[in-house]
Amino acid sequence: MTPIITIMSVQRRVTWIAIALFCGAGLAAAGVFVERSRRPEPKPRPVLPTRAERARQMLFEDIQPVKLANCELERFGEKHDGGYLLCGNLLGGVKSAYSYGISGYDQWGCDVSTRLRIRVHEYDCFDLTRPVCKTGKAVFHAECIGNSRRVEHGRPFDTLENQVRKNRDAGKRLVVKMDVEGAEWESVLGASDALLNRIDQMAVEFHGFDEWRFIVAISRLKGFFYIASLHWNNYACDGGTAPFLSWAYELLLVNKRIGVLDPVQQVVPNLLTRPNDPERPDCQVATPKP
Repeated sequence: MTPIITIMSVQRRVTWIAIALFCGAGLAAAGVFVERSRRPEPKPRPVLPTRAERARQMLFEDIQPVKLANCELERFGEKHDGGYLLCGNLLGGVKSAYSYGISGYDQWGCDVSTRLRIRVHEYDCFDLTRPVCKTGKAVFHAECIGNSRRVEHGRPFDTLENQVRKNRDAGKRLVVKMDVEGAEWESVLGASDALLNRIDQMAVEFHGFDEWRFIVAISRLKGFFYIASLHWNNYACDGGTAPFLSWAYELLLVNKRIGVLDPVQQVVPNLLTRPNDPERPDCQVATPKP
């Protein structure tokens, strides 16, 4: 009987050891679970702006206008779409005018030509309707502006430099208006420093905001010009393009040769701009009167 009792005792010991090991493992696992449950949840990683969003923010900051101490803003052209601001008192040295993007009418060019008694060269290769200007000297060119001389789909393009040279205006001081639906970027990037320095004022409608080449273009222009006015085109107002209010915006660029920066007031109340489409809601930022 003794061996049997011994064997049974051993079996009981083995059973209790197994139970102890099992319970110990369970408690250890429970402890790990409790410990893990006490750990704080990891914080979500911040969403970083995309490359395009960074470009948009930088461009928005770069196009903010400054106040010029010697600029008297006046409106030239149509009452709404087609009208642009210039420093009316800083046009005295201009000898020739260039108007790009006509679409059959060009009151801006006619107003400038009439006021200054100079020739205005009008360019458009999409709408070949020649504008009427009874009080000024207008010359229409069935050609568009770009960064090279070429023909696309039967339409001729050439550079600002070549067009000025062909009109025998090389060396003259110029005033320029440009609304060419996106071709403005390559056009200004392709212009030489000497030509940009001869442009006293340039009213340009820019299109787009998410590309780094836009920043390069504006940065280059700001080496020669002050931005004296910013107007958002309400044809293109878009609440999803923040901080931009519109994907089309008009800038008045005044050459640093003639513009004098106001050292006190840098914010410009824009009181002469009007909505491009009077029937649509406008998207300008309200500014107090000076």
